[in-house]
Amino acid sequence: MDDKKLLENLVAAGLLAQDAANKIQGEAAAIGRTAEQLIYDRNLIDEEEVAKVKSKILSIPFRKINLDTITKELLSSISEEVARTYKVVPLSKTKDMLVVGMLEPTNAQAQEALRFVAKQQKINLGVYLITPGDFDLVMRKYSPYKDEVEEALQSLNLKSSKFTAAGGKIVGIEEGAKTAEEAPVIKLVASTLKEAINVGASDIHLEPQRSSFRVRFRVNGDLIEVSKMPPEIHQPFISRIKVLASLKLDETRVPQDGRFRSIIFGRDIDFRVATFPTPNGEKVALRILDPTVGLKDLEGLGLIGRNAEIVREAIDKPYGLILVTGPTGSGKSTTLYAIFQILNTPDVNIVSLEDPVEYYLEGVNQSQVKPEIGYTFASGLRQILRQDPDVIMVGEVRDKETAQLTINAALTGHIVLSTLHTNNALGVIPRLIDMQVDSFLLPSSLNLMMAQRLLGRLCQNCKKAEVPSGKLGEILNRELEKMPAETRKKIKDVKIYRAAGCKECNEKGTVGRVAIFEALIMTPQLQEVINSGFSEAKLLEEARRQGMIAMRQDGILKALDGLVSLEEVLRETEEL
Repeated sequence: MDDKKLLENLVAAGLLAQDAANKIQGEAAAIGRTAEQLIYDRNLIDEEEVAKVKSKILSIPFRKINLDTITKELLSSISEEVARTYKVVPLSKTKDMLVVGMLEPTNAQAQEALRFVAKQQKINLGVYLITPGDFDLVMRKYSPYKDEVEEALQSLNLKSSKFTAAGGKIVGIEEGAKTAEEAPVIKLVASTLKEAINVGASDIHLEPQRSSFRVRFRVNGDLIEVSKMPPEIHQPFISRIKVLASLKLDETRVPQDGRFRSIIFGRDIDFRVATFPTPNGEKVALRILDPTVGLKDLEGLGLIGRNAEIVREAIDKPYGLILVTGPTGSGKSTTLYAIFQILNTPDVNIVSLEDPVEYYLEGVNQSQVKPEIGYTFASGLRQILRQDPDVIMVGEVRDKETAQLTINAALTGHIVLSTLHTNNALGVIPRLIDMQVDSFLLPSSLNLMMAQRLLGRLCQNCKKAEVPSGKLGEILNRELEKMPAETRKKIKDVKIYRAAGCKECNEKGTVGRVAIFEALIMTPQLQEVINSGFSEAKLLEEARRQGMIAMRQDGILKALDGLVSLEEVLRETEEL
């Protein structure tokens, strides 16, 4: 659908301000996404309202889906692959008519696929427009994971544990069965991987217990048990994973690392595999690296307002170091990849050192360090400078040698991106000095220090507003008073939100995650603080002078916007 026409109609309907529409149109063109996608990503307008406007433009009726009417028999009318590829699901079926819901009814390929389905089944077609949320809910019904597990277990000879298949760089997860005995395990592994992709899991944990084999997914930061199988299935299941990842089948005493790629639901997905010996057998953790989920722009991460301005200013500078800090799993690498996508143009040579390479980016020269053979961040940095780079990314500053080389690279005219483990942005300077970086080099080399955390994004369907009271209200008012006056002026309504849970969020109250940030820039005043013998109090004073939005404050602003819960913000951040 034409972005301009959609935005004009949303403005005319009073759902979107004209300046917001202009901004979205410009950003959509810049990052190669549709305006509709940006509106959904940022929760600017309710999906149903957008769908109703689209319905009028396209002259195609809109329908809200009743999930109770979507049966297995109905789903069989359109295969899962067709449904996922062409964004179309069956809504109802009679002897003469198949009614479908479409996200993109003007898509010529989707129309052709539907005509083929109708011709095959000798049936007429009816088409409705549906929302992305309803489409995702129906797609979940396509994944009969528990049924497939049960079927595979019933057909499997549990006494056997000799399963082999061909491995390779890009593998078909359902290919490779050489005997009838192997097929159920291959199907079981494929079903597990597909289910993990379908529910948006970031990790799969395959864990041998004394009396069972447990499968857990990490979804939105939480581990969820999805299956318990007989312990006999453990060995063939793990062997299949090791075959896919080209690991040694006969080595079970020491940990192994590997990875494989596969096309699932039309998406090129990487799986990073790590084995770990336990008394009950090998435990395996798989990290799912799905570019359609993991690669986001800065606003998609939750970097907005003053913090976003500061980051863009740092990116626009011709050289200097940008450091992103936070604990493991706080989304630091995802932020670096978002910055990469802004810097990645044909006239820029970007070279990275990563451990490991998480997402492969077209146009970026990515390299994975291998400390076991002496290829470390430090040794790799020396080689990178011979590659005529404009932008350098170092996965992590872990030791004094890497820290000193990173600072030197920034001083010699390169934009350098890296991560560091500190609790907040103020901790970057003392941490680098602890790594024996000369303090007088920092003002010339360090452009931006940014810290972040990940919080659960409240379900927009079931969240409810309330006025904060008691101790919660006191803390909120105290933090609001500390914020820069310019930021306080923009706060229109002091309300917080809670989400009790509903069908759309699987009764959890959260859907996905959003990051909270704080960003500190190098200024002449900060340079003076560093050169005159800094203290934590002086650094904090300079941060406040800059008008820095601390992580807790950024979280509070997002809580007032209904993106996160205030309680989680206070639990995950500290008062400055």
